Amino acid sequence: MAAPSHSPETGKPPSAAPSTDGWRFRVFFDGECPLCRREIDLVRRLDAGAGRVDLVDIARPDFDAGAHGLDQETIEARIHGMLPDGTVVEGVDVFIHLYEALDRGWLVRIAQVGLVRAVLDRLYTWFARNRLRLTGRAPKTCEVPSSDASSKTC
Repeated sequence: MAAPSHSPETGKPPSAAPSTDGWRFRVFFDGECPLCRREIDLVRRLDAGAGRVDLVDIARPDFDAGAHGLDQETIEARIHGMLPDGTVVEGVDVFIHLYEALDRGWLVRIAQVGLVRAVLDRLYTWFARNRLRLTGRAPKTCEVPSSDASSKTC
């Protein structure tokens, strides 16, 4: 998805309009991921109870990706967010919309600079692929020597 456009008058990205529930941006996050929880804790502090951001934990047993027009496998592979109009964004665009909703325009402007954005996209893609391993949640694999199946190393 494209990053937010800039206002010709101010040169700044426009603030997201609030939804009918008051939120400007919905974030789907993995509550079992320690790094994700830290980021969400920061978001909660920045939002300071204003309700600008709707936080949805995809690790909760009652979470239903289909209720948001998404599927569980896709939403677990990369971070996703939703604008009040139902538009779904993913990856770095989530962070751009998220911090815009929190009125952190300076951070949004930095993230949209060509080279910075390219680096952020690559870093996030790498992180998304490796987050389970990086957070100690990767599936355990064992090597089973072909000569003696009873001596596996995990």
